[in-house]
Amino acid sequence: MNPDLDLSLERIIRAPRATVWSAWTDPSRLEQWWIPAPFRCRVDRLDPRPGGAFVTRMSDGGPEFAPHLDACFLAVDEPERIVFTNAVTSTWRPADPAPVAMTATITLNDHPDGTDYRILVRHGDPESRARHEKLGFADGWGSVTRQLAAFAESTAP
Repeated sequence: MNPDLDLSLERIIRAPRATVWSAWTDPSRLEQWWIPAPFRCRVDRLDPRPGGAFVTRMSDGGPEFAPHLDACFLAVDEPERIVFTNAVTSTWRPADPAPVAMTATITLNDHPDGTDYRILVRHGDPESRARHEKLGFADGWGSVTRQLAAFAESTAP
């Protein structure tokens, strides 16, 4: 991790790694936790493989869903690592996404209490990292991680 360019979060999720992996790779499960509440998520495309699409929409409770994320998976190593970027769209076009371009690495490792869950979000320059942090990286990604944990823990075998 480069502290000038990267932001990160860690959490122990009290669910098996397979359950957390499924929450990331099954569209109907991802919709349950991916966007901070009270917003709702709709998955338009989820193809968890290198080069596959990751496209979501969000709603503030009404019937309309606005674009949320149009990204591309770079690496998918079942059941331990997912890497995606919004700097390339789901159709492999270069992007200039708002609020910042980023590459996110999600790492899952076995832990005696469930899953050691880690997020590393890389940015291209210190200004982008600072902008993402100021816009609420810790709150946004933190709340989504809490929602993932609650969902995985409630659905774990």
